[in-house]
Amino acid sequence: MNRIVRLFFHSMAVGFLAGCLPSPMQSSVGPVPTVQSVVPQPAFRPTPPVAVQNPWKPDAAPRNWRHIVLHHTASSAGSVESIHEAHIARGWDGIGYHFLIGNGNGMGDGEIQSTYRWREQVHGAHAKSPNNEYNEHGIGICLIGNFEETTPSDAQMASVKRLVGVLKYEYQLTDAQVVAHRDVKATACPGKNFPIGEISRSSVFPVLAGQFGTYFTEQPTAFQIVTVERSNLR
Repeated sequence: MNRIVRLFFHSMAVGFLAGCLPSPMQSSVGPVPTVQSVVPQPAFRPTPPVAVQNPWKPDAAPRNWRHIVLHHTASSAGSVESIHEAHIARGWDGIGYHFLIGNGNGMGDGEIQSTYRWREQVHGAHAKSPNNEYNEHGIGICLIGNFEETTPSDAQMASVKRLVGVLKYEYQLTDAQVVAHRDVKATACPGKNFPIGEISRSSVFPVLAGQFGTYFTEQPTAFQIVTVERSNLR
């Protein structure tokens, strides 16, 4: 037993002198890694959608809308006032449309004007049919321009898509319920160059549940909204 103990201490001494034993400050498996403090990263915040408040809330209780009917003026210029005067001359009780969208001649390019028919939620005078369905229950939207000869401007397209999308959502209308004037009456209106299919598919989406009347689109486009009071129309 004493011989074994002596051999053990002898091997320890030889190893120490040869530098084989690890130093108390040195790891036998390599250098001790440096521990770095963890830097907190900012929380991921996705880009919020662009919110669009519905600026076309009518003053009166909503009518039972079942259609959106698209028109053109078949003229190069126009405004709510000029069309109101023209329709009065026909014996009507004022401008027949609920909305007008300008082209830069008489109104701003892409400017949306609601008329008294919309704010007071009265029937239209824009799409006469045998049972008068499209006047009684159709929202009339007219773009200034002659789309037999040209196409709507980019600003007009952006505005009519936004308007149609919001109205479709508010009144739970489908693509098929967005029609051209020519679909309900023998007329060329709103012209052969009017992209009714593209416009009828317009849509918006609610930002958050419970925030009724707030929407966003993926490609927002600026547009101008103007209202004309009935008292300003002769």
